[in-house]
Amino acid sequence: MSTLVLSLLFLLLTLVLFYANQALHRRHPHFLLTPAICTSAILIIIVQATSTPFATYFGETRWLPWLLGPATIAFALPIFQERKLIRKHWLALSLGSCAGIVASVAATLLLDRVFGVHGDMARSLLARSVSTPFALEASRHMGGSAQLTGIFVVMTGLFGLMLGKPLLKLLPLRMRIARGAPYGAAAHGFGLSVARRVGTEEGAVASLTMIFSGVVTVLLAPLLGHLLG
Repeated sequence: MSTLVLSLLFLLLTLVLFYANQALHRRHPHFLLTPAICTSAILIIIVQATSTPFATYFGETRWLPWLLGPATIAFALPIFQERKLIRKHWLALSLGSCAGIVASVAATLLLDRVFGVHGDMARSLLARSVSTPFALEASRHMGGSAQLTGIFVVMTGLFGLMLGKPLLKLLPLRMRIARGAPYGAAAHGFGLSVARRVGTEEGAVASLTMIFSGVVTVLLAPLLGHLLG
């Protein structure tokens, strides 16, 4: 079998597994069935079991990461759709986004000082709390590693998926906007999926906070990278 045909088969397999996994996760919303975990694990097993070189797998599936560019532009749509909510709660949304960024930077600086996490590792960690399209762009401006940033983004989202609800139950947050903002600011797309299950307004707020956090992180990326030398 030629390399091109094999790459195309892996592209088809990736898409089929993802959409099947997505449908399964909607019926059984357990974090272990999240496509980022389940689909990735199955693909890793298949690639390893068939001794397929990564270059062969990535040959045609490289178009999937390319779609992150259009996905970033598409984030403008929910901002327009929720413009009334933005006008009403612009201060809370802005503060929620800034709080998430400050917490992420503070945690990274702490790791840098205490555990010696520095260089590419630290710069890649800085963008971990925003969604992948924004994180990769911010990491590029900060001099981080796209591969490491992608891993940290997924890990952060999974932690938010597992710990989001238990942590919010411990906090005295009664307003829907206050309950939705942390999901978007700290756990990006993973948190958004949880917030949408909690309520419509929580989901909208999480979506807007996620977008605002991503935009601000990209704009501040050169400065944030400078903080770590």
